[in-house]
Amino acid sequence: MIAAALLATAALAHPGFTAHVDNPYFPLLEGMRWEYRGAEEGKRSRDVVRVTNRVRVIDGVPCRAVSDRLRLNGRLAERTTDWYTQGPDGTVWYYGERTAELNRHGRVTSREGSWMAGVDGARPGIFMPARPKVGEEHEQEHLAGHAEDRFRVVARLGHRALETREWTPLEPGIRDAKWYVRGIGQVAEATLKGGSEHAELVSFHR
Repeated sequence: MIAAALLATAALAHPGFTAHVDNPYFPLLEGMRWEYRGAEEGKRSRDVVRVTNRVRVIDGVPCRAVSDRLRLNGRLAERTTDWYTQGPDGTVWYYGERTAELNRHGRVTSREGSWMAGVDGARPGIFMPARPKVGEEHEQEHLAGHAEDRFRVVARLGHRALETREWTPLEPGIRDAKWYVRGIGQVAEATLKGGSEHAELVSFHR
C-alpha cells in the first residue's frame, strides 16, 4: 500500500515519467536479460544484467531497478543495482547506482561510485536520448568527485545501431566505446584508451 501511494504521488508530481522504459536503443522492460563475455583486469569477465520487477521512487520519480552482476574468472567481483526512468519524450534518465566491489571471500571492499539523485547534491543524468543525434553530449550522472560519467554520440550505423564514447573527468586518461542496437540495447563495449577491457553480448532474452 505504501509503495503504491508513493508511485501515485510521483505520477502526479512528475507527469509523463515512467518506470516502463521502452526507448528503442535502451529498452529496460521487466524480465529482459543480457549476458556479456569479455576481459577485464586481465581476467575473463561474465556480466549479467537483468531488469527486475522492482520500482523505487527517487527524488519524486518512479525508477526501474536493474541488477548487474560481474564475475571475473568465475568469481563474483561486483554487484550493482542501477535505477532508470523514462521521461515523457522517451529520454532515459539515470537516477542512481548502488555498487559493491567484493574480494575473493565475498566481502565488500568498496562502495565507491554509489550515488542517488537528490542525496548529497547528486543529480540525475541522461543515459539515452529519445532520438540520438551524432554530436550530442550529455552527463550520465553527477555527484562531484564520485560519479561524473559523460558520453557523446559519435556515429549512426545504418538505421538500427549507434556508437558512443564515454569518459569521466575523474579518470581523464580513459576512453570507452559502446555500441547499441534498436530493440536490444547495448551489444558491445571496449576501452579505446587507458586499458584493454572489452565485452560482447552473447545472449539476450526479452
